[in-house]
Amino acid sequence: MEQRKPDTQAHILATGRRLTAVSGYAGVGLNELLKEAGVPKGSFYHYFPSKEAYGIALLKEFANDYHGKLNKTLNHPGKDSRSRLIAYFTQWRKQQSSDVPEERCLVVKLSAEVADLSPEMSRVLEQSVQSIINHLASTLRDGVVDGSIGAHANSKELAATIYYLWLGASLVAGLSGSKAALTSALRATRDLIPAT
Repeated sequence: MEQRKPDTQAHILATGRRLTAVSGYAGVGLNELLKEAGVPKGSFYHYFPSKEAYGIALLKEFANDYHGKLNKTLNHPGKDSRSRLIAYFTQWRKQQSSDVPEERCLVVKLSAEVADLSPEMSRVLEQSVQSIINHLASTLRDGVVDGSIGAHANSKELAATIYYLWLGASLVAGLSGSKAALTSALRATRDLIPAT
């Protein structure tokens, strides 16, 4: 019985991730989620005392998964720091252009919506964003040390600028159905990260 609990919880979260990627957080009703997941309401409330608690768990799981992928890209031992950063944003463009909604970034999808719904969910998203920016800033600093990135005034500020550029480009790409904004963001990113 103990082995089954994490599987059910993970299944609910995976189903919710897929539905939320398409319809947003508010657009996915509890009955729709339970029907799609094939679990009774009691199972849901066993793991999540409320829909907000479920939303928080959904965002935390997404953040953990995302940070694992981020670490894999930005800590790649076979590439210099500048190449790692470009690879990260090239992958972002690919995922945000994907025809599979759940491959796209949940931070982009839910940022505006969650800000109006739940202070706790907003806090989880903000912590995730700051963690990503910190990791990008660290990679920028590493690039100066390894000689792949030129000197610049403030790594954290540059990382935040680039990250916010990509959030905006992702929103425009979602509205337009075109990856032109993402391609433009990639060109701008290459210009913003000073080469040596």
